[in-house]
Amino acid sequence: MAKYTLLIYGDPAQWEAMTPEQRRAHDVAHEEFRAAAGDRVIGGQELESASTATTLRGFTTSDGPFLETKEALGGFYLLEAHDLDEVLVLAKLLPEVRAGHSGVEIRPVVDHG
Repeated sequence: MAKYTLLIYGDPAQWEAMTPEQRRAHDVAHEEFRAAAGDRVIGGQELESASTATTLRGFTTSDGPFLETKEALGGFYLLEAHDLDEVLVLAKLLPEVRAGHSGVEIRPVVDHG
């Protein structure tokens, strides 16, 4: 089994503007994703807003995310799966795939043996 990260990016302003009903529907969709993925989910968390990030470059630290972009990393999952096709089927369950202001980046994890 290979490991894959699902990096969830989106517009923080859109996420913060969600109504309580939209947030509940969003959370339910993530619960459905985790139920469908089962024990293939081996990690993951929602992240605090990018405004809370600290970036370290060389010996200099700065407030804010690594890149200044409209979209920010909002969370991630770490999955074990047989192949990318299996991950794609599961990732399509995530609500961020259907929202116009967000998306999911899938990256294989390097296996150093």
